[in-house]
Formats: sequence, structure tokens, C-alpha cells
Amino acid sequence: MQDPFADIRPFNDDEVPSVLQRLSQSETLPAAILKYRYPRLPLWLNRLLRPLAARAIRRRSRDIHGVEDFQHWVSDWVATLLQQSAAKVEIRGLERLQQGQPYLWISNHRDIAMDPTMINFSLHQAGWPTSRIAIGDNLLRHPDVSDIMRLNKSFIVKRSVANKREKLRELQKLSSYIRTSLDDGHSIWIAQREGRAKDGVDVTDTAVLKMLALNGRERGEDFTQTMLAMRPVPVSIQYEWDPCDADKARELVIRRESGRYDKTDDEDTRSILRGLTGYKGRIFVDFGQPLSADELASAETMADAIDRQLCRMTEIMPVHKAAFDLLQERFAAWPAAPSAGSDAATRIELGQRIENLSADIQQRLLTTYAVPYLTSQGLTE
Repeated sequence: MQDPFADIRPFNDDEVPSVLQRLSQSETLPAAILKYRYPRLPLWLNRLLRPLAARAIRRRSRDIHGVEDFQHWVSDWVATLLQQSAAKVEIRGLERLQQGQPYLWISNHRDIAMDPTMINFSLHQAGWPTSRIAIGDNLLRHPDVSDIMRLNKSFIVKRSVANKREKLRELQKLSSYIRTSLDDGHSIWIAQREGRAKDGVDVTDTAVLKMLALNGRERGEDFTQTMLAMRPVPVSIQYEWDPCDADKARELVIRRESGRYDKTDDEDTRSILRGLTGYKGRIFVDFGQPLSADELASAETMADAIDRQLCRMTEIMPVHKAAFDLLQERFAAWPAAPSAGSDAATRIELGQRIENLSADIQQRLLTTYAVPYLTSQGLTE
């Protein structure tokens, strides 16, 4: 029987050996790994060491026989990565949920790779099965990246389809795959919107929710019935410091001034690497409560309910207050509001972080960091 999801689903265990064989023969993967591990390595030495890196990949892959083996290797790598790039990781809320029950995790979206990584790391640390991960095809242009992501339980969201009729077919297939996965006992992670919230404002896009509900039409279900069957749970992911903060602020300023922003070919890849390896300070992952039938009356009420939970779970950190105080001090923002009372050390650290940026980018970056505090005080940009 033909697999209707073969082109978008993660790899199955029986496909893993052939994928690893393909990766072991890649010419670009050893170079990328060396560049990641040793970013200051001269190009000539990178070329010289590539055969050794390729042999290391082949040697390591001998112990990987299925998806679970690959996930165990990933979990060890993530633990090491977090030791190097985070001061603390705090995971909260899973104890209020039913272990073994598949859930549709809907989170805010700040980092391309770290967000789903933190979801699955949190689940793994708590002894839960990891979830399948929705990832846009714009991030899978290179076949090696596509292979690695699909080995790691990622499934493909085809955002690049231009034809409206074909796009609807792909969305229906995607929705059906997500529902089938949940029915088969696999949790799913998806972001609340397409693309990262570069301005720090977490708002759920109803288009994402309507896509999720498409599978219910063939079953004769209404929106509420479909969503109750999928068991959606909001999840908040917060990073004290954002390794990509200056890049995001620069993009937003360029968009505001010119009306458009053109990415370079390798920009997403660089953002992924910077987000993974850059220092993030404290990280908070908060799992919320399953949404009720009343909250799932429509895409609009569901979006509001998700946003309310995300807002309640937001941790106000020193950097948020420091950003607000620097906005008042340097840009005369919100002059009538009282100071946030931030500590001097955080203000100095944040000031040093932005000192080489233009004034427009400085203000944008500070405003992004200040959003949680602004929201808590009922202030707006």
C-alpha cells in the first residue's frame, strides 16, 4: 500500500541505514561539522581534516540502527550544548499532564532550531516520548540538512508551494498527517505562527489553527470536535538572551524603512548555528493546560486562549526591565511610566551588547527585550 505521507513524514526505522549511508558519503557534511566545532579553523586545514571527519561520521553511525538510537545520540549532544550555552534550564508544567497521552504542543516561536529542540529535550528529561516536529521546507534546501532533520522526527511543511489548489492539497495532507500521528500515539510540536516572532510579540496565527482543523472535514467534525481530539496544549519557551537579537532587530528596521527584506542564501543556516551555539542565559520551558471545549469554539477563541496562557507563563527577567529602563534613558520612551527598577549590572551588560549598533537598531532590539515587561504593565509599543 502506498504511503500518502512519504514525502513529508520523518524517516522510519527501516529507512535509517540507507539515510546514514547517504550522509556518510556526503562531501559537505564533514566540512560543516568541522566549521561548527572549530569556527576559527583555517580553510586549508578544514579541507585537510575532512577525510578524518568523514571517518568519524561513519564510525559513529555504526551504533545507530533506528530513530530511537539517533534520538539518544541527539539528546547527549543537546545536553552538552546546553552546558556550554545556557546558565540554567527550568522545565515546568509536565507534572500536571498525563504521561503517555499524545498532545499537540503549540508554542511561541523565537528560534528556528532551539524551540523544537527544547521541547523534545524537556520531554526526554522527564521520561516522556519525544514529539514529531513541524519544520518549513525553506529550511531544508540542502539534502544533508533534510536528511538529518527527518532522522530527528521532523516532518515537512511545504511553504514554498505557489499554486493555490496544490497548496490546499498539501495543507490537507499536512493536517491529516498531524491527526494520524496523534491518533497513533505520537505527540506533535508546531509553532503558533509561521516564522519567528522577531519583535518579541507572541501572537497565534489563526491560519495555523485552521490548517490543523482541515482533517476534521472528512470525518464530519466541527472545529471544536477536531481540536478536542487533537488535545492542544500551549507551551512557552523563553531565552534570557537571544543570540540572534541584533540580526532580528536589523531585519525589522530594514523592513520598516524599505518595505522588504531579502535574505542571503545561507542566512537561515547561520541563524540556526548562532541560535544553537550562542549564549542564552536562563531558559524556561513551561507546559500549559489542555484547552477546553469553550476555548476551542473557533480558531479565534482558540488563538486568544493560547495567547492568554503564553502571557501568564511569561517569566519577567532582569533583562526585560533593563531594556525598558534603557529605552527611557536613551530614547525617552514611555516618559510618564515609572522606572522598572532594573539592576545596574544587567543595564551595563545590555548596553555593551548594543553599543556598536545604529540608534534605530538599538531601539528596536531594546523594545523586543522589553516586550514581556511592557505587557505585564499594560503598556504598548
